[in-house]
Amino acid sequence: MEPVSVDDVRTLRRFNRYFTRRVGALDEHYLGRERPLGEARLLFEVGEGTSLRELRCRLGLDAGYLSRMTKTLQAQGLIRVTVHPDDSRLRVAELTAAGRAEVTEQNRRADGLAAGLLRGLSEKQRGELTAAVAVTERLLRLAAIAVEVVDGASRDARTCLAAYTADLDARFPEGFDASALVRPAEVSGRAGAFVVAYEEGRPVGCGALRRLGRGVGEIRHVWVTPDARRLGLARRILRELERQALERGLGTVRLDTHAVLTEAQAMYRACGYTEIPRYDDNVYAAHWFEKRLGRTPGRPGSRIPG
Repeated sequence: MEPVSVDDVRTLRRFNRYFTRRVGALDEHYLGRERPLGEARLLFEVGEGTSLRELRCRLGLDAGYLSRMTKTLQAQGLIRVTVHPDDSRLRVAELTAAGRAEVTEQNRRADGLAAGLLRGLSEKQRGELTAAVAVTERLLRLAAIAVEVVDGASRDARTCLAAYTADLDARFPEGFDASALVRPAEVSGRAGAFVVAYEEGRPVGCGALRRLGRGVGEIRHVWVTPDARRLGLARRILRELERQALERGLGTVRLDTHAVLTEAQAMYRACGYTEIPRYDDNVYAAHWFEKRLGRTPGRPGSRIPG
């Protein structure tokens, strides 16, 4: 993991301070309404009805803080909280008519604020700004995703592999049989590794590493859920699998891919993989790759599970 420079930290913090002040995030009367940004954002996220558990995860809020804001908005007649009809353990917040009217007004004022910021720029400058914001959003989202090693038999690992299987079954002309998946024992502990990418607690990608032979490992099942693609997450998963390979004494990694997965082929080539002759009997493979890994130190305090 490359160290973060002091200048990069200062630049990001300076931008955060400017932006939060410029959009009024510190104002107790956000957008000129009778509530701070936190309550305004909660109203927006409630939408047509959302469980308090989902709101807590989505917004990264402490349970006590969310409870206090919820009670405040209930007292103002903007939301109602009921028990989920199919799960008595879940409480669901939904907007009242007054709450919907408030969100409509918030959106109108927020659009006006954004338009006011853009109005002072030329059309070319607006394009530059919105393009820069899109890049910033993509990179901040990627930075917030955690890639963690999990047991190959864990629920999150199996959930990702089920989604991976369904994805390939739809994309491959011949379909995809789940019997081709790695076995949990192959990708756990000293034998290998299974990594899951988490965004706000939700699995959004995965990848597996298993040992092929002395000093050689194989990367399998690199996958990202559709709504997290084009962030650069697949490359990040690949880098973590390579790091896991080095920690297990695997200086060379191999992988294969299907003919229709042209985007995967391009990514592997861009990441330093060289096409090689067939090395396995995978019926779904049309291209085979290999990469020799350079020695890099592991993260401080990292260890191989198992």
